[in-house]
Amino acid sequence: MNVKFCLQDDEKTHKEEYAWNAKVENEDEYTQMILLTWVKYDQYIQQTMQISAMWNHQIDLNLIYGALNYYCKKDVNQTSELLSKFEQWKCQNNEQKYKEIMDEFVKGRCCNNQINLFCIFLAKKKRLRYNTIEIAKVVTIQNGLPFVEKDKKNYK
Repeated sequence: MNVKFCLQDDEKTHKEEYAWNAKVENEDEYTQMILLTWVKYDQYIQQTMQISAMWNHQIDLNLIYGALNYYCKKDVNQTSELLSKFEQWKCQNNEQKYKEIMDEFVKGRCCNNQINLFCIFLAKKKRLRYNTIEIAKVVTIQNGLPFVEKDKKNYK
């Protein structure tokens, strides 16, 4: 009986984790364009946009999403504080140091420079047990970076 409960619980968790929302984007009498978005992404849109507005839309949306989702446990204030520390850290010649190792990230399919810099910052400040490229891969590849240029325009 416990096994059945665990399987049902796992199935429920799986459905919640991998659920999609559907929204009709455009339609005419012959066709419908339906936008599918991952529920997890939808949960973060409002918080990400709130933080972006606090920063006058100067910070990469995927960076905000990554900080909010992976490191700050969905806490807007904690995310904003972490981003503030990150921005200060970047100004200490760390962007220039990053340019020297940027190719290593690109080889690992980590092409968002802000995310990569943020991973370096986290590894140094939080003393994470993974190396910076592994952290960047998790953020970039595992769940993807959901925001694109169009999103900046839609939410400003």
